Amino acid sequence: MSETRLKIGITQGDTNGIGWEVILKTFADQRMTELCTPVIYGSEKAAEFYRGTIEELENIQFNICTSVGEAKRGRVNLVACGDDDLHIEPGKLSSEAGKAAVDALLKATEDLRNGEIDAMVTAPFDKESVQSETFHYTGHTEFLAAALGGEPLMIMCSDMLRVGLVTIHVPVSEVSAEISQEKIVSRLVQLHDSLIQDFGIVRPRIAVLALNPHAGDGGLLGHEEQQTIKPAIVEAYEKGILAFGPFAADGFFANGAYMKYDAVLAMYHDQGLAPFKTISPDGVNFTASLSEVRTSPDHGVAFDIAGQDKADPQSMRNAVYAAIDIVTKRRAWEEWTADPLQRFERDKGRDVNVKDLPQTEPED
Repeated sequence: MSETRLKIGITQGDTNGIGWEVILKTFADQRMTELCTPVIYGSEKAAEFYRGTIEELENIQFNICTSVGEAKRGRVNLVACGDDDLHIEPGKLSSEAGKAAVDALLKATEDLRNGEIDAMVTAPFDKESVQSETFHYTGHTEFLAAALGGEPLMIMCSDMLRVGLVTIHVPVSEVSAEISQEKIVSRLVQLHDSLIQDFGIVRPRIAVLALNPHAGDGGLLGHEEQQTIKPAIVEAYEKGILAFGPFAADGFFANGAYMKYDAVLAMYHDQGLAPFKTISPDGVNFTASLSEVRTSPDHGVAFDIAGQDKADPQSMRNAVYAAIDIVTKRRAWEEWTADPLQRFERDKGRDVNVKDLPQTEPED
């Protein structure tokens, strides 16, 4: 990892939120540039503004770039994008701040898609302020699905817990209608494959949460468990996925059962994220099942503390670590699974093609 020195793109997020504060605090530690080459996409004016709001911040000398091609190894690079006359008001909902977040996101995504950076870490934006005639997505996840293609899976991850979601940004009143046996099986396949390829878990065990209280109590509190969730678990198990459940969410987390599994599949956003953030307050949001790697801290814009030097950078720091680890594991998996016979022969010092191997049956 230290030899390849991955280029990790970091988007500034909402310029009135805590994005720049956690970015600056993260990369004030110069050891971060020993792990990767950071490329921050955002406003130089915003960077300077928030640098002035943070006490005891080590001096960060940015390498200001017009493109990622000018990024330098061992430096904290800043690809300047957006309007130079940006008005910064910490804690204020602003369409101007939302546009600044989108400008940085668009530029970083373009570089990610073109292979100019190896992964992207996104600071949070406000979902309301980014809405415009040209940007109408409910979050980073939905935008990246459209920009990169594929069906994204949101995975919240930490050293203690990983949680995947069947539905993401869906109103609670619509969750039941959104889940189906087919969709749950699809999510289980995605989660299973990501645990292997992105996290290096050879034979992952996945716990599936129920939708209703007490897992439906045999149909007294709902029929989704019997009619949809349990059949999906059986189907996934028949596909070779070690899926178990459905488990009532409250008892599952309260008694520590989650520690017996490599990941948990939750039916909806708050069912999975509320316990996750309680157990792992410095966790990471990873968008799985896309062609490229994107992570983010597991918190929002935090307007209530923006510009007050109160934001904790640990989740942002962990998001950078996770991006590096996932890219490294994914590439190792791709190399390991590509042309395994030729790789085996090459490792033995011989370059042998399948067609060159003997075709006769072995003798008894």
